[in-house]
Amino acid sequence: MAYQLLIADDHPLFRDALTMALRQERLSDSSVLLASTLEETLEQLSQHPELDLLLLDLRMPGSDGFFGLLQVRKAFPEIPVVVISGSDDASIIARTRALGALGFIAKSASTEAIRESVVRVLEGDEVWPDADISKSEEEDMVQVSQRVADLTEQQLRVLQHLQQGRLNKQIAYDLSISEATVKAHVTAIFRKLGVLNRTQAVILVSKLALDTDIAVNEAQE
Repeated sequence: MAYQLLIADDHPLFRDALTMALRQERLSDSSVLLASTLEETLEQLSQHPELDLLLLDLRMPGSDGFFGLLQVRKAFPEIPVVVISGSDDASIIARTRALGALGFIAKSASTEAIRESVVRVLEGDEVWPDADISKSEEEDMVQVSQRVADLTEQQLRVLQHLQQGRLNKQIAYDLSISEATVKAHVTAIFRKLGVLNRTQAVILVSKLALDTDIAVNEAQE
């Protein structure tokens, strides 16, 4: 059967290798689309709503960890998503599952294992590596995702900028909206998340960032 797949990853060599892997054996008749940023990914999804599967890297430009997965799930809830990552940390796997992905594939896996995992998802299964996943952490992430799920796509983008420590004026410029609109979004975000200020909002959504990204942000402050 011919499938239409999208690989969203900013490393050309990995994209090329994965493309070759996905065009072999049972997937030989499939077409493979490519994206290297979150913006390109969302554009491809808009242009190809019939996609059978998105393979999503968490570290693409614009993604900021799990914000990219959240935006994809928000805008295109019907498209199956599998996260493919260079890190197979149990915490990342737990958060990936809590946010609605159908599987997790480590980039270190063999070509055959990656292809087999993709086939399984296309056939209706989920694929998760064996990992010592904390049940409490996954449940905590589910609660965060439920709060964030009430945000609009634009509010989610504003929240992403808040997490990066950007001011209203900077957010307005980046999103090409007025500062008054940003303030209105921020007020709505606080209400929907059940927080009182930026600090509380950032603490709540810090779980959406990868640990290394948090370390980088702290080092820059």
